Amino acid sequence: MERVGILIVGAGPTGLGAAWRLNGLGHRDWLLCEAEQDAGGLASSVLDEHGFTWDLGGHVQFSHYEHFDGLMDDLLGPDGWFHHERESWIWVRGGFVPYPFQLNLHRLPPAERDACLEGLAQRSTNGRWPAHFGEWIDQSFGLGIARVFLRPYNFKVWAYPPEELAWSWIGDRVAMVDMERVRDNVRLGRDDIPWGPNTRFRFPKRGGTGVVWRTLAARLRDKHPGRLQMGRTLVRLDTAGHTAHFADGGAVVYERLLSTLPLDTLVGLSDIEPALGPVLRHLRYSSTHVIGIGLHGRPGPHLGGKCWIYFPEDDCPFYRVTVFSHYSPSNVPDATRYWSLMAEVSESDVKVVDAGRVVEDTVEGLVRTGLIPGREAVHHVWHRRLEHGYPTPSLHYDRALDVALPALEAYDVWSRGRFGAWKYEVSNQDHSFAQGVEAVEHWLLGAREMTLHEPETVNARRPTPRSAEALS
Repeated sequence: MERVGILIVGAGPTGLGAAWRLNGLGHRDWLLCEAEQDAGGLASSVLDEHGFTWDLGGHVQFSHYEHFDGLMDDLLGPDGWFHHERESWIWVRGGFVPYPFQLNLHRLPPAERDACLEGLAQRSTNGRWPAHFGEWIDQSFGLGIARVFLRPYNFKVWAYPPEELAWSWIGDRVAMVDMERVRDNVRLGRDDIPWGPNTRFRFPKRGGTGVVWRTLAARLRDKHPGRLQMGRTLVRLDTAGHTAHFADGGAVVYERLLSTLPLDTLVGLSDIEPALGPVLRHLRYSSTHVIGIGLHGRPGPHLGGKCWIYFPEDDCPFYRVTVFSHYSPSNVPDATRYWSLMAEVSESDVKVVDAGRVVEDTVEGLVRTGLIPGREAVHHVWHRRLEHGYPTPSLHYDRALDVALPALEAYDVWSRGRFGAWKYEVSNQDHSFAQGVEAVEHWLLGAREMTLHEPETVNARRPTPRSAEALS
């Protein structure tokens, strides 16, 4: 039976972040086990049989942490990235509206434009604190914008009604209303596009998002032979005995465990499931169908410069489509002959998806919304379903986390990452990586885990990239 000071389960951004920081601190008593043969987790990339690269969703690289930016520079080098100005749009009422929607109402048909403006002018809290996300939408943006965009879109992306969601996660993810700016944009017919934390982002020139994490894993493996063990699946966790049991029949006795498994999965494998299982009933998540569409020719001029597009209406199954070949020409085998789109469809127990039809429905939706001229443009389609796609900020999810995470930590088990900590507001790649880093710094340096416990502070950062410790 193996024994180790720190056991890490999962080689996605969180687990690799922990290993990277352990290396930087000169700590050598650790082991990382990953169920898959490649690193990356939900930030992996796939090269399909036709030579097209696909990410597991619409990932882009932007950051709230200097150490993350510095490591990204080091891993791929200064020439390993494309840098893009974000252009995100909304397809609604038969036309494109720049995002944020509320700043570009002049693009709507006049009657709906006026209804949205009237709703903004009449919005009121009625002296009430919002009881749920739906009420927050109505109070913040008025009934017009809620009806045309925010309510239908948020059901499509979260796969739960807004009335079943909390709103404390919002932070800087939704642009608030500046009425003078809104009115000026309508009067001048002016597009107002730059907004948000990812107005400028970067993407690897080759290999998709996953190349970042494969490169980091390879460096750690070279520096610490035997400490990254791929193809090892956790099947049972004995918290009382500090022992992790794996599908290969092996077991590891640990002093501390960092798990990046989904929190509900981890608890289900553990001996404390009877105690924590009922607590986790407040947690919700959506599954994601990622559909990659390889296409002949070149994108039409209506897609020029666009990065991704949101779809609130029910004329298509997807909530977002990324012009994936725009991120890098290497995402297709020959950029003079092919291009690619990547669509995402959410699924939950209240938003059921017919897996047998979702690909066909997606292609039909692309034609119906005018993104592609017809089915003859399709070279091939790639499809992957992610059981855990989005951690849903459901009502009272914070209460479940406030009980479950400390209960695990009492047994020296830290559950961190996109689904390990289950906090959507800090679940991007940079956040997830930082959760691994900060767990190690908490153990070894006594530092506070800022990302988990103070997400508002972290998300307010706008760091200037600079170098971080290299792994050579």
